[in-house]
Amino acid sequence: MRIHQGAPARLGRGRRAAAACALLLALPALAQAMSIRELRTLEANEKDGKAYASYYLVGVMEGLREANDAGQRAGQKPLFCINGRRLEPVMARSLYQSELTRNADSYEADMPVQLVLSAALRNSYRCNP
Repeated sequence: MRIHQGAPARLGRGRRAAAACALLLALPALAQAMSIRELRTLEANEKDGKAYASYYLVGVMEGLREANDAGQRAGQKPLFCINGRRLEPVMARSLYQSELTRNADSYEADMPVQLVLSAALRNSYRCNP
């Protein structure tokens, strides 16, 4: 059987495309979450740090809510249940601060903000058994 001379080039392009796709899919995993310490530093050292931190907390809360909804659509058990209760972006900071205050011994400064907000949502919006 004779192999066409252009086959290795086409195979190379296919491998490059597959590698590029794999890299694009891995990019979200490469992003690093902001730690509690980094959020506090942002608030304290930047001119608009408090506002930036608030935007970040809202983004984390929205991301957790979307992930929770997507999990439910895929048939997974929800981590928290809104069930018609109020959950608005302006509540992100108070949920975060309340969780840190209530469970201060559970969190270290290098832990991700997402961990705190996830626990806050689970504790504030418990699912009925």
